[in-house]
Amino acid sequence: MLSTDEKTGIQALEHKHPGLPMKPGQVERREFEYIRHGTQTLIANFEVATGKVLSPSIGQTRTEADFAAHIEQTLQTDPQATWVFILDQLNTHQSESLVCLVHKHCGLRLGEGELGVKGKAGILQSKETRKAFLTDPSHRIRFVYTPKHASWLNQIEIWFGILVRRLLKRSSFCSTQQLRERILDFVDYFNATAKPFKWTYAGRPLCK
Repeated sequence: MLSTDEKTGIQALEHKHPGLPMKPGQVERREFEYIRHGTQTLIANFEVATGKVLSPSIGQTRTEADFAAHIEQTLQTDPQATWVFILDQLNTHQSESLVCLVHKHCGLRLGEGELGVKGKAGILQSKETRKAFLTDPSHRIRFVYTPKHASWLNQIEIWFGILVRRLLKRSSFCSTQQLRERILDFVDYFNATAKPFKWTYAGRPLCK
C-alpha cells in the first residue's frame, strides 16, 4: 500500500552570498538575495507498512503522461505484486492513461467496446466511469481516493513536510540537476532508518 502524490514547483534557489555563522547569543544570519535556477516536480510513493519512500520521479512537469510513467516505473519494481495506491482526486490520477495501464498489467479480458473511447462511451467515457474502474477491488492494481479537501489523510503529505524542513528550506542549489541529486540523496538517507508513521488521533475532541 503506497501513499502517492506530487510536490510541484520545488525551486532550485541559490543564495547569492554566504550567510553569517552563529555566534554566542546570536542566531545564524542568512543572505536574503538569491538566484533562481528553475523548478522541479517530485512524484513520490510512501510505503505505509515500512515508512520508506519508493521509486521517486523528478522532472519538469506533472502531466498525465508524467504520472502514468511514474506508476509504470513503480509497478516494474515488483511486476507481480498486488498494489494499492492512495491518491487525491486530481484529474491526472483518474486518467485514460491509468485505465489503460491497469488494463494492460492486470491482463483484464474486457468485452468488445467495453473499454470505450474517452468522452464518448465505455470505461473511458468520463472521470466517474474511469474512477469506478480504477477503484475496483477485484483488480490486482487499484486506487483509493481521499475525500476532497482532505489531502492530510494521505501520509505522503507528512513526508513532503519532512523533506521541506530538513532539506529544501535551508539549502542552496546551483542548478535543477543539483536539486534532483540532493532530493534523491535525501530519500536514500531517509530510507536507511525509515519507520512507519503512527497516527494517534482517534477522533476524540482535542479540548473540552
